[in-house]
Amino acid sequence: MKRTLKAIPFLLVVMMLMALVSACGNSGGSGGKVDVGIVLPTKDEPRWVQDEQRFKDALKGTDYSVDILFSQGSSAKEKENVDSLIAKNIKVLIICPQDGDAAAAAIEAAQKAGIKVISYDRLITNTDAVNYYVTFDSVAVGKAQAQYLVDNAKGNGQPLYLYAGAASDNNAFLFFQGAWSVLQPKIADGTFKIANSSEAVALQDTAELSRDQQSKIISQVTTNWDANEAKNKAQTHLTAAAADQKGDVAILAPNDGTARSIADVFASDSEITSYVVTGQDAEKASVQYIIDGKQSMTVFKDVRNLVKDAMGMAVAILDGKTPETTGSYNNGKVDVQAKQTDVIVVDKANVKATLVDSGYYEAGDFTGL
Repeated sequence: MKRTLKAIPFLLVVMMLMALVSACGNSGGSGGKVDVGIVLPTKDEPRWVQDEQRFKDALKGTDYSVDILFSQGSSAKEKENVDSLIAKNIKVLIICPQDGDAAAAAIEAAQKAGIKVISYDRLITNTDAVNYYVTFDSVAVGKAQAQYLVDNAKGNGQPLYLYAGAASDNNAFLFFQGAWSVLQPKIADGTFKIANSSEAVALQDTAELSRDQQSKIISQVTTNWDANEAKNKAQTHLTAAAADQKGDVAILAPNDGTARSIADVFASDSEITSYVVTGQDAEKASVQYIIDGKQSMTVFKDVRNLVKDAMGMAVAILDGKTPETTGSYNNGKVDVQAKQTDVIVVDKANVKATLVDSGYYEAGDFTGL
């Protein structure tokens, strides 16, 4: 009996050890071997949740493992996430920074650990620790938004409302740079009249804005990529607007989340006869808005391609190869080798062909298509 009793705990120990080994072997599991670490900004926007699954899918069929963490809008949490991935001995870090400048400290720690860093979608600035950048052509996004407003302008002196992304996001500056390059000549010739930014009015004769000049305008019209902030700002602007700043209006909204909020505010003002409002990201809710005539357009950035480009770079690095690049971006410290992905303008005329027929969304996701 004594020998039997001793065998039972020994068996339990063996079983526990086997379970522990099994758990450690899971892809991306806590404490397990992780090849690629990914840090995304937040789970509160559909775009990043969709990216999470696409990244996982992109590594299927390879021997590489991935761990994906979210920063939930906090640069401090982002740093914690990176430190956690460094401790797991990752070889490649793919990171979309919450704040381009603030992320520098996190990736410098990764660089010291011998990890290759790929800046994803947004560029990490003022550090030499970025190895590669995978992005859409952000200047082209702004140009496309602005060109849509120009193509749909009504008469002369049409009120133009400007909105921008977060001042902490380098992409917000690139979007605005692209938009301004198209809008400024049309402001100068009287097609548009800026309605909601004294800083933009003061600079309306300046074709190419410096970073500081952009900052002055963006600080007035930033939405911080937040739908509620965009709504409040739009309400404030319309409350202060004179009669000649209403009627048929053009609205530069930086992305879909802010576009819907801004559109709702303008649609509820009886003195707004019509509005053309831009967007970006082709979010489902905005696709429905476009079908319903509530949002005019969105710039479709096929993140399936962006994810493929990022993972293609990561796998090339893991395989000991040099990733393919198509250009470079200066981040304030170094020129970062980059791979760019094209963007597509989507409105009511091509929404089905571009987003449904291509398999990006299902027809059943929408009504009135």
